[in-house]
Formats: sequence, structure tokens, C-alpha cells
Amino acid sequence: MAHRTITKRQLCERIAKKTGYTQVVTKEIIQLFLDEIIEELGRGHRMEFRDFGVFDTRLQMPRKARNPRTDEEVHVSAKVAVRFKVGKKMGDLAQSALEMVRKE
Repeated sequence: MAHRTITKRQLCERIAKKTGYTQVVTKEIIQLFLDEIIEELGRGHRMEFRDFGVFDTRLQMPRKARNPRTDEEVHVSAKVAVRFKVGKKMGDLAQSALEMVRKE
């Protein structure tokens, strides 16, 4: 499955065209939205967007790992990781895209 990367700039261009706002205003709004998500996750809050998905944080316990080059055991400290669980609408669209690729 070929992946195409869409940048924030391209997203801003699309939204600006659809809404009639300038690209500068659109970029500011999108950046504010992303900054709010980052801040809320930093506070340990869960962010839920119906049909899109849920962002939350999870504590990963400290563990022992192994360096594959040297086979040396390494200690990995505990850390907080951001997790994303896809929403129903997005999941259904992704699944249908996968099925279309398989048919080709």
C-alpha cells in the first residue's frame, strides 16, 4: 500500500480553500488546536473526538532491554507514552481503503 504524506501546510491550504479563510489564519487555528491537544495530554487528560479517535497517556514501566549490536543488557527508565485509539468512522474508512488496495 503506497503511503502519501500530507503536510500541515497542505492541510491548511485545503481547509483555507474550503472555508474561505486565509492560509495564515487557517494555519494559526490548526496550530492552536494541536497545541491544546499537547497541553491537555501533558496534564494527563484524555482527549476524545467522536468518530476520529481518542488520545490518552499511559505509563510504561521501567524494563530491561538488550542492545542488539553488543548484546548488552540496558535499563530503560519508566516513561509516559501517548496512545491513540482510532474512532469508528476513521477505522471504517481505513479498512475500506485497505480492502480497495487488496483488490488491485
